[in-house]
Amino acid sequence: MAEKTVTVEQIGSPIRREGNQRATLIGLGLNKLHRRSTLPDNSSTRGMIEAVKHLVRVVDAPRG
Repeated sequence: MAEKTVTVEQIGSPIRREGNQRATLIGLGLNKLHRRSTLPDNSSTRGMIEAVKHLVRVVDAPRG
């Protein structure tokens, strides 16, 4: 079976944010606005997304 994935897109800038939020974005594979990154859908990834939920959005995967 294929592993579940989640795609996130950066919608906010880490400028004037705490350093740990910038580090979390880098950990998610994001560093510029509107970049997308596909990651495994597990609890650690979901926790990182929750920590910077004001800077990212989860992109719906196309159904098919």
